[in-house]
Amino acid sequence: MADGSIPSFKAADLVIQLSSALQTKPDVTGFGSVFTDHMLTIEWSATEGWQAPHIKPFGNLSLHPACSSLHYGIQLFEGLKVYRGDDHQLRLFRPTLNLDRMANSAKRACLPAFDQSELLGCIRRLIEIEQDWIPHSGPASLYIRPTFIGTEPTLGLKKPAHALLYVILSQAGSYFNNEAEGLSLWADPKYTRAWKGGTGDCKMGGNYGCSLSAQYEAVDYGCQQDEFKVTERYLTMGQLCSALKQQRVKEMFGSGTACVICPVGHIVYQGENGRTTSDWTLLV
Repeated sequence: MADGSIPSFKAADLVIQLSSALQTKPDVTGFGSVFTDHMLTIEWSATEGWQAPHIKPFGNLSLHPACSSLHYGIQLFEGLKVYRGDDHQLRLFRPTLNLDRMANSAKRACLPAFDQSELLGCIRRLIEIEQDWIPHSGPASLYIRPTFIGTEPTLGLKKPAHALLYVILSQAGSYFNNEAEGLSLWADPKYTRAWKGGTGDCKMGGNYGCSLSAQYEAVDYGCQQDEFKVTERYLTMGQLCSALKQQRVKEMFGSGTACVICPVGHIVYQGENGRTTSDWTLLV
């Protein structure tokens, strides 16, 4: 976490403007398409530094057509969730780690530093205001999307002199359809999402946008997700296929803030179909 030596906004300076027209809370059916009544915005400029944070009614942003986040991807985001427990208490899971990564991403994007503890204080206040949106049962939750963008209106590629940090909230149900049946993955070695010296350790939009075409190729193969392999040791697809055929792989799963823990049902690899004798099917 950052300390008080970094010039930053303060949660104690929050300016709160509540909406006069609250929405009816719908049933939670999907992910990321229904947003709460309020949002957090914090502006920064090189000349004036951080301005006071504002919680205000949810609404569109006004951006110059030349702002650097639109042209050069000078932007980043985070994702975390708040759950309502069986005891009705609200819980965030290790939010300080998300904010540490956000600060590291900001450094890589040449966006200004901020005090993570102050941002967490602002987010907590936003959650308090919007707590009626947090589901009361099941695995559903309220998804928190902090976003940080360069807003300087120039076509010159440089460190932005203006930036906006904002946070929006959205109800979150299941990320994938038929999760209980296990995800179907498509593995193709021609695609690489993260590479040595790149931004794979930062949560930047460009990491996701460049994977979209591969995602839709996966759909063409009847799969829900494309697979980007990460291992603690070197493991080839051939070794994985052999292990599956030998029934040495007991279980596979993927995890993430949005999709939580999802079992893997089968993998499509090199376009050839084959089946194992285990409890789940591998298409190789």
